[in-house]
Amino acid sequence: MKEISSSCCSTNKKKPSNTSELFNVIPVASSCCNSTKEPEKDSCCSNDSAEKVSDCCASQVSKSEEKASSCCSTTIEVEENIMETNAGERQDFLVTGMDCPACAKTIEKGLGSLPGIEMVKVNYSTAKMQVSAANSSAFIPIEKEIKKLGYSAEVLQQNKNLRTYDIVGMDCGSCAKSIENHFNKNPSVKEVSVNFSTGKMKIEHTNSVDEIISEVDKIGYSASLKSNKKSTVEQPKSKKENWIIISSGLLIVLGFLLSYLSVPSFVSTILYAGAIVISGYKPVKSAFYAIKSRSLDMNVLMSAAAIGAALIGEWLEGATVVWLFAIGNYLQTKSIERTRNSIRSLMDLSPSEAWVKIGNDLIKKPVEEISVGTTIVIKPGDRIALDGDVVQGESSVNQAPITGESIPVDKAIGDSVYAGTINEHSLLEIKVTKLAEDTTISKIIHLVEEAQEQKAPTEAFVDKFASIYTPIVFIAALAVIVIPPLIGFGTWGEWFYKGLELLVVACPCALVISTPVAIVSAIGNAARNGVLIKGGTFLEAAGAINAIAFDKTGTLTEGKPKVSDIKTFSGSEEELLSIALTLEEYSTHPIAKAIVDHVRELGKPAKDGAEYKNIVGKGVQATITGEIYYAGNLKLFKGMSIPLGTVEAYVNEVQNNGKTVVIIGTKTDILGVISVADTIRENSAVALKSLLSSGIKQTVMLTGDNEGTAKLIASKANVNRYFANLLPEDKVDAVKKLQEEGYKVAMVGDGINDAPALATADLGIAMGGAGTDTAMETADIVLMADNLEKLPHTIKLSKKALSIIKQNIWFSILIKVIALVLIFPGWLTLWMAVLSDTGAALIVILNALRLLRIKG
Repeated sequence: MKEISSSCCSTNKKKPSNTSELFNVIPVASSCCNSTKEPEKDSCCSNDSAEKVSDCCASQVSKSEEKASSCCSTTIEVEENIMETNAGERQDFLVTGMDCPACAKTIEKGLGSLPGIEMVKVNYSTAKMQVSAANSSAFIPIEKEIKKLGYSAEVLQQNKNLRTYDIVGMDCGSCAKSIENHFNKNPSVKEVSVNFSTGKMKIEHTNSVDEIISEVDKIGYSASLKSNKKSTVEQPKSKKENWIIISSGLLIVLGFLLSYLSVPSFVSTILYAGAIVISGYKPVKSAFYAIKSRSLDMNVLMSAAAIGAALIGEWLEGATVVWLFAIGNYLQTKSIERTRNSIRSLMDLSPSEAWVKIGNDLIKKPVEEISVGTTIVIKPGDRIALDGDVVQGESSVNQAPITGESIPVDKAIGDSVYAGTINEHSLLEIKVTKLAEDTTISKIIHLVEEAQEQKAPTEAFVDKFASIYTPIVFIAALAVIVIPPLIGFGTWGEWFYKGLELLVVACPCALVISTPVAIVSAIGNAARNGVLIKGGTFLEAAGAINAIAFDKTGTLTEGKPKVSDIKTFSGSEEELLSIALTLEEYSTHPIAKAIVDHVRELGKPAKDGAEYKNIVGKGVQATITGEIYYAGNLKLFKGMSIPLGTVEAYVNEVQNNGKTVVIIGTKTDILGVISVADTIRENSAVALKSLLSSGIKQTVMLTGDNEGTAKLIASKANVNRYFANLLPEDKVDAVKKLQEEGYKVAMVGDGINDAPALATADLGIAMGGAGTDTAMETADIVLMADNLEKLPHTIKLSKKALSIIKQNIWFSILIKVIALVLIFPGWLTLWMAVLSDTGAALIVILNALRLLRIKG
């Protein structure tokens, strides 16, 4: 057997740069970890081989490096174990004891033979196993059988009582708090969390869905169980609110006009009272439940102001207060829904049905009923319904909804396509690879919704400030009502009115709403342009970045190097190429792949090799016909007793031309040198130039290449600084050096092999998220397309978001200060106080909505 060593999983190996390469590398990685020759003794992933120093699964590097480098990890990151989920029963397990994807394969095969088991899917990366069976009794022997295989498993209980609801009608963060407080007192509710930004409530409850919806309705809002379909709650609610605003407004106008005619004053009072009842019913009802839940939200404050005005005979002011409040709430809700719909609209991109090919017939089926492996047909002009691989036809596909790319991408047999993208020209037959709930666009929607639910540092600070500000001003309002008249300073009516004004000013709605609406708008804009921002924290971090470090291979360059020159120093070129193929054929590094592809295209055969080993940062070795051969850089051969004068001069000349060299030889002889060249991405130079114009002070390239190659690439890519000859751990040091110089550093890489540097940077940005789920999960920001064209837009959007957040906060505070100052001279009326609050909130929202219009 060929002893596959860690040469196949060096820590400096790069991930294939596109989807097709990802799938091409699977059999190579699998052969490394799943050899069928003498598995009990030589398999690189067997449990009894941990002592091997060269073992590709041995833990000889730090955890972060291991994650980035393991050939076995690479396999699982690029390989999707597909399982149909339409079986009779399904159960999830957590598996412990696996040290390689080959272990996952062993478990799948071992359990797959059990009676009643229909499908087993084990994910090595997450250590989770999904099992489908004909009936629940088939699950009973699973844990015992796994123990026989040398592992252990425990059942993952799925919480069926945890549900998500869409809430309609919230127009401020205090509304969310009131709903939480209301349900926290409900014995049927174990836990509840309401997010104002996304309009969602996550609640664990034992009572029925209808009871939860009814409870939400009591508080003055509407709820529906979350689904991928648009809620039907909003439309009738909008009609009802329109009627309330119009009818109460007409009553106020009629009462005002009658007050100037010879009509008894009580008629106008009755009309004003009617307006208060119509417009004030909802806020008073919500205020009742808020007080019951010990919450102090704006419904309580506004209701107190309106009722207080009526008690002192200011019926017109009381009616105007509730009417303006209703208008403000209506406009705020409508505006906020625009930001929420920026993500919900993504759900409409994927068709709900698809044409399924069964024999020679086409049958339209709902996407939820289509299983993995089914062939679907996409007509020209139609949207692709599910993720899959093209099995018939050639066409151009508009991938803008996923990657943000403006130019359609050509697709042929074997290429991957994504749900929600548009087939431009010809008929395509696609073999489905993911179920409807697992498609790339479904994951984007899920990740973005999660991102919107996370509070940014600024938002958390504002919420804390508001929670202190509101009760203080509320107490101050009570003091204003009581203390001055008691000490004989003014009348009760005068100070009662000022106290009511202070109650209205106590509502911090505009301030609380200033940050989350801006964040949701920015994240929504980014998602529509092919950029995933994982939360407000990372949005704010991106706005503060002033230096960006780029991995070279596959980021600034195409990552598809090709052989450019072959120079022999000893023996024939055919012999050199055969030995090079033997040494490099199990490596996943792009340079090794380029050599392997070139030699195979020439039809040259590989030799019999054994005892493969990786020499970190230098190259690889293997035993061929009893002699050890090496493939690597100049550093590798300088440690051997070989005169390198002529070879070194040639290598330096080639490297100065921006090419990478691989030297082939033994400990005593140099056979030759193979030169490989990578090309700059077409958009790299333009993207980096745009970054410099958008406020980025330093663009830095990190590469393991020599000084000459690094200098040439840096000049072509508009990079103003570079670090060359870096080992993987050196990239971390380079990022730290930039941070020590006072820069806020973002690191751009592929999300897998650059994991340590991505984690060290202030912000990790992964490229090619559409090609790998791992990139979507590991980085703070993900560029879905495998290029840099959206990076300047991301930085611009983040900086603009920070600017708008600051504008909103200062504007909200300024309005409150002005209102407070105007109360005591008697210049502020009650309706003006309401207008200042609802008006400020609306202006803040509209200002944040500008982020939706920024184009990528």
